[in-house]
Amino acid sequence: MHSDWEVTAEVKKLPSLNSPILIEGLPGIGNVGKIAVDFLVESLGATKLYSFFSHKFPHSVFVGENNLIEMPKLEIYYKKFNDGSKKRDVLLLVGDIQPIDEESCWTFCEEVLKIAKQYKCTEVITTGGIGLQQVPDKPKIYCTSNNVGLFKSYVQKEMLVEKDIFGVVGPIVGVSGILLGLGKKRNVRGVALLAETFGHPMYLGVKSAKEILRILEAKFHYGINIKKMSKEIMEVEKELMSKTKEWTAELLSGAAGAKLKKKESSYIG
Repeated sequence: MHSDWEVTAEVKKLPSLNSPILIEGLPGIGNVGKIAVDFLVESLGATKLYSFFSHKFPHSVFVGENNLIEMPKLEIYYKKFNDGSKKRDVLLLVGDIQPIDEESCWTFCEEVLKIAKQYKCTEVITTGGIGLQQVPDKPKIYCTSNNVGLFKSYVQKEMLVEKDIFGVVGPIVGVSGILLGLGKKRNVRGVALLAETFGHPMYLGVKSAKEILRILEAKFHYGINIKKMSKEIMEVEKELMSKTKEWTAELLSGAAGAKLKKKESSYIG
């Protein structure tokens, strides 16, 4: 399949990374994954590594607070740990949008996986929200994977992750699903962490994003202060939401997502 993606290196010298993990967090229901991974980028002081452009971006630009236009962004950041802790380095996929049609989603994920394999990435983690008709008091985190061993490592009792996702949601549509599907074909293990959240296009799933961050911190010990998240991330996300709310509304109309097996609708992204 032909790729229409331009991938630009944003550093003068490409880094050498230690068995990095790729974590994806793009807009979707409640912006859960986006909030979580944006916060990781900020907390870890990650460096921009690559940016993506395609003529299949949504045919729109954003207007910033300075009254000037801004292009939609899809970017990969990296964090290299040199503290002697033997932590695996991390790649972080973030952005304002997701690819908006089937072909561009597949080709974008191919480009991301090429980069993952270039850096000998050992694991891909995708994140997203499961939309409910009400705000959950204690959002549950569901897990699925393209590898049995990896799946078992995330659904251990102490991780507090729901393992029985079958029958809860239908197909996972968008980058958070396709990265796992293509990853299996490309021999890249992957897992999706999906948090319950309120399925309204203007709702920010900060509480749900915290639960995803809790799992990532328990698993990888990044040393992030999740308690700081509420105040800081709300200020940032209010600005970012002005960019993504129209795209998210389009997403919820059926462009990407997954539906519950029950009567209520759920979208994952």
